[in-house]
Amino acid sequence: MKITVSELIVRFMERLGIDHIFGMPGAHILPVYDSLYHSSIKSVLAKHEQGASFMASGYVRACGKISACITTAGPGATNLITGIANAYVDKQPVLIISGETSTHIFGKGGLQESSGEGGSICQDTLFKSITLYAKLIERTDYMANVLNRAAKILLADSSGPVLLSIPFNIQKELVDEEILDQIKTSKNHQIHYDDITAVKDFVHLIQASGHPVIVAGYGCIASGAQAQVAQLSESLNIPVSTSLKGKGVIDEHSELSLGSLGVTSYGEAYDYIMEQSDLIIFLGAGFNERTSYVWNKDLLKGKKIVQIDNNIEQLEKVFKADVAILGDLRLLLSAALKQLEELAIEKKQLTHILEAYRSEGDKNIRQSLSQFKARFPLVDAFFTELQKQHPEGIMVYDDNIIFAQNFFQVSLQNCYFPNSGVSSLGHAIPAAIGGRFARQDRSPFAILGDGGFQMCCMEIMTAVNYQLPLNIIMFNNSTMGLIRKNQFQQYDKRYIDCDFINPDYALLSQSFGMNHYKITKESELQGLFDKVDINNAINLIEIFIDKDTFPGYSSRR
Repeated sequence: MKITVSELIVRFMERLGIDHIFGMPGAHILPVYDSLYHSSIKSVLAKHEQGASFMASGYVRACGKISACITTAGPGATNLITGIANAYVDKQPVLIISGETSTHIFGKGGLQESSGEGGSICQDTLFKSITLYAKLIERTDYMANVLNRAAKILLADSSGPVLLSIPFNIQKELVDEEILDQIKTSKNHQIHYDDITAVKDFVHLIQASGHPVIVAGYGCIASGAQAQVAQLSESLNIPVSTSLKGKGVIDEHSELSLGSLGVTSYGEAYDYIMEQSDLIIFLGAGFNERTSYVWNKDLLKGKKIVQIDNNIEQLEKVFKADVAILGDLRLLLSAALKQLEELAIEKKQLTHILEAYRSEGDKNIRQSLSQFKARFPLVDAFFTELQKQHPEGIMVYDDNIIFAQNFFQVSLQNCYFPNSGVSSLGHAIPAAIGGRFARQDRSPFAILGDGGFQMCCMEIMTAVNYQLPLNIIMFNNSTMGLIRKNQFQQYDKRYIDCDFINPDYALLSQSFGMNHYKITKESELQGLFDKVDINNAINLIEIFIDKDTFPGYSSRR
């Protein structure tokens, strides 16, 4: 049976398990949109293509499934770039379907042409550095090969974005429906990395260690290894620190939680690792700029190091490990736990050491955190109230990072998604919308500053159009806070292009049809969540902070 290429693409997406696609239609992609009309895939109309790409990213973070976005040629595709770059850095499986002008006008200066011919922009070249595969499909005779390669990348354990750019006339060509049967659109059976020797070496290092510590990253969440990390920690009294993206690998209310490790953290992880540990166990955690305190060599000095990751590019990328193991974290930790149980290794006496350290050794840490909280009492009080009223069932998409990193203790029942990737402002609101499409059982929170809010606020109307609940926490200080802080610390208070005038957010909220809550003092937080319907409404909670009050850390390189 013959079907159009546009129908083939839609059925390909259905077989991949894609159930939502985010984007905006344009003339050069309408055949695919028309094929979506009777599809099980729900198309979501964003207000801007960048918002669509952030929605796709937020969707992946919420459920781990392949996501998709769709756009027309030229400006539609180029508007996706920031969000796709974000997905690329975060290794997210996002399929991009883009239109293109018809092949017979390539090089003639067609409207929005981006084929790379005749002086036009080259769309797939623009995407090649931020995708794992970018293909302009000019013929139908190799469709099966192209779609097979795309599927293989999207289904891989270490994945990333894929771009398929399809000219208008190719979308309408007829192909054999049997092409679909040539395409593998399901994951391979789990590959077992049975490196018994490496696992034994890992176990022996734990056995020989006096004060091991775990640094757990997002890889633990992605592989579903939270239970194994918790068992390893609790069975041997091993404290756990996390990367920023790894917040929530273990319950941060646990006595063995050191909080997140990183340059913007006021927690005790850094001092504990520096002063107490003799073995650092990196589990699915990249030693990036934030986590490593700008690659501070003293953090690892004199310590044994184990690194386990499913991405070979992460292994020993910036440090030499005593044991480096490539494989699935959940399976490898399960194997290690079995060996530890057979060896009957006694628990480390770290509980008492940790208690002593917390009562005596980290006075400076407690003082620094106390001072940080004193600078931002409203923010601290807000997160305290949020944790108290909603200890489970929420998703937090965070552009601001430093407040939640230090004030928000993530439980196993909540999800925390910091703006990592390329760390673009304007991410939180569309990402939270994408997350809600993925998880109907969780209420989304978008946390950001007023500068970031103004970059993406029109996507609130996407939530309005689809009647999605959304909770926006906006810190209002009428400035680009990080820029002003840097200009204060490093540029002798020569402030330029950081301050701005805000609109009246009460009136703006009214025009959007959302609820507005203004917080200027702690008493206004009392009973706040008795009034805010986080499960069924769209809410903007505006929290005022002083633009000349800064976190104490320095961004100096």
